Amino acid sequence: MTSEWDKTFPKSEKVNHRKVTFPNRYGIILAADLYEPKGAEGKLAAIAVCGPFGAVKEQAAVDFLSVQENVDPERIGIIGICGWGGLALNAAAIDTRIKATVASTMYDMTRVNANGYFDAEDSADAPFFVADYHDYYKTGRGYHKRSLNSNDGWNVIGCMSFMNQPILQYSNEIRSAVLIMHGEKAHSCYFSRDAYDAMVKDNPYTENKELLIIPDAVHTDLYDGGKDAIPFDKLEQFFGNYLG
Repeated sequence: MTSEWDKTFPKSEKVNHRKVTFPNRYGIILAADLYEPKGAEGKLAAIAVCGPFGAVKEQAAVDFLSVQENVDPERIGIIGICGWGGLALNAAAIDTRIKATVASTMYDMTRVNANGYFDAEDSADAPFFVADYHDYYKTGRGYHKRSLNSNDGWNVIGCMSFMNQPILQYSNEIRSAVLIMHGEKAHSCYFSRDAYDAMVKDNPYTENKELLIIPDAVHTDLYDGGKDAIPFDKLEQFFGNYLG
């Protein structure tokens, strides 16, 4: 692993940063970036952040965080972005250690792989959002030399297993707090709207669930805050309320 700063965003001077590794439940060693606020003492709340599809799996990160000396295992949250947004909801449905979940600009990876975009395998509308991805992955906003989406892309069979594992079947059993947020103009907004409806249907724990639609934002605006779309004040309030 590189010891140099290798992100698409500038390093904050408010945190200490270091690389960490930990195994997932299949014994595969994963690498991640750990950020700790400078000068913080005692047991802290912690958030596992998994970026656009291709990042670290949430539950393995929760396993790691829950045993750190400076982390309060009762105050762990997760943020899943894009493809990992749906997987964040899936993790929250089965892992009660997760006390607060944000799914941002989420994809339902099972649905899109099985049915195609807009539930139509041959949809003529699908290409319109390719420009949004180009504006992020192929420019200084999000280009990275190790990013599959910035370079050669995914192999054609890499996501086939999603068709056999519907990931949101038990989302209406989530008791902990959930915030689903999506851009109004995102091609993928239907994933969040439908996921929220399914999550609250017949779920007795709805008072801590919220769907936030952000005006004028497209899918990738919630990756890096294009158009100042990321509601940081809302995120701070949400995690402050549920992680203390």
